[in-house]
Amino acid sequence: MSGWSSFENMYTLLRTILFKFSPEAVHHFSMKALKISCSTWLGKKILSSLFTYKNPKLHTLFLGLPFRNPVGLAAGFDKNAEYLRELECLGFGFVETGTVTPKAQPGNDKPRVFRLPADKALINRMGFNNEGVEVVAERLRKWKTSRESGVGSQESTANPTYRMIIGGNIGKNKVTPNEEAWKDYEICFNALHDYVDYFVVNVSSPNTPGLRELQEKESLRKILVHLQKLNSEKAIQRPILLKIAPDLTNEQLDDVAALALEIKLDGLVATNTTISREGLSQESGVGSRETGGLSGKPLQQRSTEVLQYLISRTEGKIPVIASGGIFTGTDAKEKLDCGAPLVQVWTGFIYEGPAIVKNITRHLLS
Repeated sequence: MSGWSSFENMYTLLRTILFKFSPEAVHHFSMKALKISCSTWLGKKILSSLFTYKNPKLHTLFLGLPFRNPVGLAAGFDKNAEYLRELECLGFGFVETGTVTPKAQPGNDKPRVFRLPADKALINRMGFNNEGVEVVAERLRKWKTSRESGVGSQESTANPTYRMIIGGNIGKNKVTPNEEAWKDYEICFNALHDYVDYFVVNVSSPNTPGLRELQEKESLRKILVHLQKLNSEKAIQRPILLKIAPDLTNEQLDDVAALALEIKLDGLVATNTTISREGLSQESGVGSRETGGLSGKPLQQRSTEVLQYLISRTEGKIPVIASGGIFTGTDAKEKLDCGAPLVQVWTGFIYEGPAIVKNITRHLLS
């Protein structure tokens, strides 16, 4: 344990240095460094031994999918499915790629990510920047082929059943009007269907103008029912989930719950980032006034409230994946104890570092 504590102290020091540079620059630098480390069999072996905590008690069968553990990485980190091998080495039970749109788009102008260290939070207004669904689909095709053949995946050969599950988070292009949004979701659904294990429909990002209007009941119905119809026509059906905002009123949450029950939606993800700035410390200063979605510790309580509310309103008939403010094993256990089958991290990964999955999964079994 002393060696592990030394590693965590080292990451704390490294984080102090990295936080002096822009968040996006650090993201790309860190992931490229990780990619180089994983480029050899020995590198992968070392990283996996350091950061992957394997125990059959962590295996989670959810929606018919065999998750090797219940701790996943939320959409927005590996938007273009570039780092799946590296994230597998860090022990994630599942990774949600995207948000992916039909056409490539650059997203909003930089700077568009802001750290609030005093609050263990981030504000982002990325704007669905991604390389487009065809590029992402090709990467996922290659990933799936390599996993099925056992190339480069110790996990798939040692345990062919429980593995790192891949989700596809899909959205609409900024230029697509809301009344035609269903077409964008259809394009992404069809392009990714053969290569992902499940889908998440993202209508809750605050960084695409007008997108959150699609959370209204009838707009949602049009998109989700259409995707369900497409899904029913496929040889293999993929679970379809909906990601919602923490800023919805109880009345709006009631509409989401009622619709989910009515159309027999496979699940929900609660929650996306918030536009609220409630509870931020004065130390966050100017950064807290940046526009965009707030994530991290300030979101923890509200995301748990939404999780509990949806589970109650659906009488536990619609599973809800928990996301928002998860940094530690205690945070994750709180969400799981509320009834979530799985949890997702994002901002916690930035602040806690590459050991976050191992720390959480060890705590869950302690």
